[in-house]
Amino acid sequence: MIPTVFSARRIITMDPSRPEATHVMVSHDGRILAVGGPEEMRGRGDLHHDDRFADKVLMPGFVEGHAHMMEGSVWRFTYLGHYDRVAPDGRLWQGVTSTNALVQRLRDRAEELGDGPVVGWGFDPLFVPGDRLSRLDLDRVSTTRPVVVLHSNMHLLTANSVALDLAGYDENTDVPGVIHTEDGELHGELHEMGAMFPVMRRVGASFRAMGGDPEAIWNFARSACRAGVTTSTDLLNELAEETLADLFATTAEAGYPLRLVPMLSAMALPPAAVAARAKELRARSTDRVRLGGVKIVTDGSIQGFTAQLLAPGYHRGTDNGIWNIAPEALNAMVDDLNRQGIQMHIHVNGDGASLAAIEALEAALAGHFRPDHRHVLQHCQMADRAQLRRIAALQCCVNLFANHLYYFGDKHYEITIGPERACRMNPCASALEMGIPLAIHSDAPITPLAPLVTAWCAVNRRTDSGRQLGTSERIPLEAALYAITLGAAHTLKLDGELGSVEVGKRADFAVLEDDPHTLGPEHLREVRVWGTVFGGRPVAAGSF
Repeated sequence: MIPTVFSARRIITMDPSRPEATHVMVSHDGRILAVGGPEEMRGRGDLHHDDRFADKVLMPGFVEGHAHMMEGSVWRFTYLGHYDRVAPDGRLWQGVTSTNALVQRLRDRAEELGDGPVVGWGFDPLFVPGDRLSRLDLDRVSTTRPVVVLHSNMHLLTANSVALDLAGYDENTDVPGVIHTEDGELHGELHEMGAMFPVMRRVGASFRAMGGDPEAIWNFARSACRAGVTTSTDLLNELAEETLADLFATTAEAGYPLRLVPMLSAMALPPAAVAARAKELRARSTDRVRLGGVKIVTDGSIQGFTAQLLAPGYHRGTDNGIWNIAPEALNAMVDDLNRQGIQMHIHVNGDGASLAAIEALEAALAGHFRPDHRHVLQHCQMADRAQLRRIAALQCCVNLFANHLYYFGDKHYEITIGPERACRMNPCASALEMGIPLAIHSDAPITPLAPLVTAWCAVNRRTDSGRQLGTSERIPLEAALYAITLGAAHTLKLDGELGSVEVGKRADFAVLEDDPHTLGPEHLREVRVWGTVFGGRPVAAGSF
């Protein structure tokens, strides 16, 4: 087959040796053969010229370094979030702004289902006035079938009385994360995995059930294509054999347009077995499914008050900080995985958790330093400059949760961590100043999968109300675009084949209707996405 030459109004290559072009030549097997203008395309034999993008802008396919396959499956349940959201099929779901509206939406869903559990997701009590959602509110939906509402952070849920009873919880339950009222009754709110899983498993809303089947894998690709994403992580997966079978089979289907990088959950196996399983998985990687990394979850959620914070703790609200892995166990696991050459992605939200991870990595790397290990601190929202200096010294990467600045910034400023710390959270500029490899992310479905919106957040640091959180931590447009392309690819050890439009790399492109540089930093989130080119094959958003 002869190569194809795509022309475009502009190609933003992210390659400093040739920052922009108008033409790119692609081989029949999806590799880039040439980048430049018409003159660079001549003298190369027979070519097929494709001018469908002549009025559009091409960029490297966006790389989402922290998202979850749940983005493809959680829409089976009922959306209850504050912000309007678009489902993978293009349907717009309106936000929910009151407890009564939430209860009514779940009642409507219960009628549609007929029987069985009723599950909602995306809810955040910080955005709903009045008392926090409780089991009594959900008992208004049903007193005969389980009703469960997953919070937007996925670190908390609220269950009705039936669901709590199924898990064996009552007023005598003394389990960390099972919340009681002042009079000792079950409140209905459950914090973190140890408390949540017994309920989730029994109602069919476990994280395993929310990712890995063919429908979810295709839906994830649909959301990604709408956002210009051609490579994405699934950053917490037990990777059971049945899940792997679905991943390999589905991604191998003709027309599947997304490279997946699933990370093995460190909680999926006994600690001593994690490294061996990661190595086994790495050897089974394919072109479209890259395996071998491990995800460790330390603390919880800042807005859920379960993140581990250093003094002075939370600005307002109750400190319910929970370790999903105790610091001593974290130290042992980090040391073992580092010694065995396993790349780690470590979830740290609060500065207490980032300190624990830094200390674990310092000890591990002092005992066995590995060149180019690229261990990544994920979220790392509250790390201050002192912590960032230690991260830089360790030659680690950070993937900062820039979307929080818009979606939760006002709540962090007013409620969770207060003005001073909110103005320095997700410190992109400081990370770059210290030479730390930087990516930024959505954590979809926690916030929408939309790298250009994430880049807008990092550039402008504006909250939903328009407040600017820390001008000193703003980064330039070009740096933000780098963070969602080559920067994210670097954290996944894929920058040698993805993240820029360069000869020899994969022909994965984001196709844009607008030029980010023309619209400018303030309007970056308004850039319209046509779809993608995946391995040299154009894929229009909404076409599959």
